[in-house]
Amino acid sequence: MGTVVEVEAPKPKIEEDDDDVSPVEQVRLTVTNHDDPTLPVWTFRMWFLGLLSCALLSFLNQFFSYRTEPLIITQITVQVATLPIGHFMARVLPTTKFRIPGLGSEQLVSLNPGPFNIKEHVLITIFANAGSAFGSGSAYAVGIVNIIKKFYFRKISFIASWLLIITTQVLGYGWAGLLRKYVVEPAHMWWPSTLVQVSLFRALHEKEEKGDQRISRAKFFLIALICSFSWYAFPGYLFTTLTNISWICWIFSKSVTAQQIGSGMRGLGVGAITLDWTAVASFLFSPLICPFFAIANVFAGYALIVYIVTPIAYWGLDLYGAQKYPIFSSHLFTAQGQRYDIPAIVNDKFQLDIAKYEEQGRIHLSTFFALTYGFGFATIASTLTHVGLFYGREIVDRYRASFQGKEDIHTRLMRKYKDIPSWWFYVLLVITVAVSLALCIFLNDQVQMPWWGLLFASAIAFTFTLPISIITATTNQTPGLNIITEYIMGIILPGRPIANVCFKTYGYMSMAQAVSFLNDFKLGHYMKIPPRSMFLVQFIGTILAGTINLLVADWLLGSVKNICVDDPHSDSPWTCPGDRVFFDASVIWGLAGPKRIFGSLGNYSAINWFFLGGAIGPVIVWLLHRAFPKQTWIRLINLPVLLGATAYMPPATALNYNSWIVVGTIFNFFVFRYRKQWWQRYNYVLSAALDAGVAFMAVLIYLSVGIENTSLTWWGTNGEHCDLAGCPTAKGIVVDGCPVN
Repeated sequence: MGTVVEVEAPKPKIEEDDDDVSPVEQVRLTVTNHDDPTLPVWTFRMWFLGLLSCALLSFLNQFFSYRTEPLIITQITVQVATLPIGHFMARVLPTTKFRIPGLGSEQLVSLNPGPFNIKEHVLITIFANAGSAFGSGSAYAVGIVNIIKKFYFRKISFIASWLLIITTQVLGYGWAGLLRKYVVEPAHMWWPSTLVQVSLFRALHEKEEKGDQRISRAKFFLIALICSFSWYAFPGYLFTTLTNISWICWIFSKSVTAQQIGSGMRGLGVGAITLDWTAVASFLFSPLICPFFAIANVFAGYALIVYIVTPIAYWGLDLYGAQKYPIFSSHLFTAQGQRYDIPAIVNDKFQLDIAKYEEQGRIHLSTFFALTYGFGFATIASTLTHVGLFYGREIVDRYRASFQGKEDIHTRLMRKYKDIPSWWFYVLLVITVAVSLALCIFLNDQVQMPWWGLLFASAIAFTFTLPISIITATTNQTPGLNIITEYIMGIILPGRPIANVCFKTYGYMSMAQAVSFLNDFKLGHYMKIPPRSMFLVQFIGTILAGTINLLVADWLLGSVKNICVDDPHSDSPWTCPGDRVFFDASVIWGLAGPKRIFGSLGNYSAINWFFLGGAIGPVIVWLLHRAFPKQTWIRLINLPVLLGATAYMPPATALNYNSWIVVGTIFNFFVFRYRKQWWQRYNYVLSAALDAGVAFMAVLIYLSVGIENTSLTWWGTNGEHCDLAGCPTAKGIVVDGCPVN
């Protein structure tokens, strides 16, 4: 929904440069200073497991993206799951060497060049994650295809869809290639999030101690996977109410207010629990891989917004006529509290029909949805101010240090490998821009965006890639451009929804892909992976992943009955929550335009003040920190994290946040603190096994009974039993299925 901001990373300790060590303490403690350049990376095992993992993750993540609880299977799952398979292949594959035509008469290759090594493992993991910026699951542009077909009920050809997806994914690689020397090679650009991956790779490849009586990681993974696979048959098919146990609704079956408070899916989620891993890990990823200080920050912001601001705005102030609409909804409404008929205001040219729009009246949002945009505005502004005040000097100092000509041990070790020629990136950039221009010119009736819109979006992405990369590389915070890009295009070219989302995708996603690409390159830098291998794996993986994303989308959109239909009385799991919010954003920023929502012609112009509030907030915190330097807790107030805590809501719900916070606290506070050896050995393995088991069972359920639409009908498969949670509470508002006040 809003801008996603990484939590604040631990403050790095920087010492004087030494050619033999990294100047950043966290890097010295985590990354080895040794390299074995003889380890093979272009192996049959790497290609087989890499291509398989990429295809499987692309399929599963796109498959799950349409479901109410869209589980995102991250690269850590691949990281853990492929380890025993790699070792198995190293034991059983033949070691015979043979010649391949074209490689020279003396070049012998083998399907099994030796033990499965850590460099192969890194490339497999990066292969699997290619095409999804920061583990987002699937190509962002698939959302455009979904809303055109299932929300606007129009058509877009396969070739236009494919070109749109591939160009938006690959364009960022061009920006990244041009900036790699500035944010990857310098030692002071340390990219904190990569150290988690480095730690896990080293832990997984440590040899088991002889005489260790504990169960091996591989056996633990297999047992946990079988348990996860078996259990998901209950919340996934046999007893779906286990996904959202909102017991307050069961007690107060006729009270709208009680159900608004207790519903985990359409309310505040007080007391709502789940026994379904997909509800725990949806949207926010697995809580087992998120450090506790991050969970605590998210919890503080979530509690502030959901349990303090929202009740006051809804019941206390009746802000923007809040009680005429549900307390929690991403839908758009008329002034009478009815769902807004969006297709009715779209003309034959796929643009806003002014007459039909005036007939229905202004578009209204639920108060929570409007406030979510406000907090998104504040998050953007506060991130820039916070980073500038608390990290500005540090960023400048490290950026200057990166040009002093000194190389740390890791950069010197990487000099042994052939670098990527700059012309690779230039050619890739020119071809991608040319194909994108052809898409905008020759298929303009399908994508709506004019050619100058593409160039403008590209200019925005390129301009912001370097500063945002530096911010991410030094502070672990990533400001997003999604709201800014759609706001700009909505002002320039209102009335064209697809042009708006295309502009946002080219402007925002190409920058995000560039930052993700650079993040992976830094991981390869620390793990001493040959740069050319990194580039080819990422490029091939991105093309494969985007193609599979689109094929899965076409398959499901054409075969699943009533997919993306959001009926509160239906127990269908195919509600497309992410696409629903993406569609509403296209209406708000593109079809209607910001002027008719947040401007002089709309109801929510005051929301723009959140920009100013977000910008001023960190200034106040910084001044307090300077005035009271001994009060160390003041510096811990991170407004970008607090304000951006609910960035995923909607489509994420209170149930997702509640369960994520509880499970994360159990494992990353209590288990980490009191059973640290168990946590170190099995925590990430358990996370991967839970993801994998659920994913395989969900696909099995769909292929065995879902395609034939065979379902069970009883109390335990009839949703969360909170039918009144989506009702308004204002007097005189008549909505089907809701009591009249």
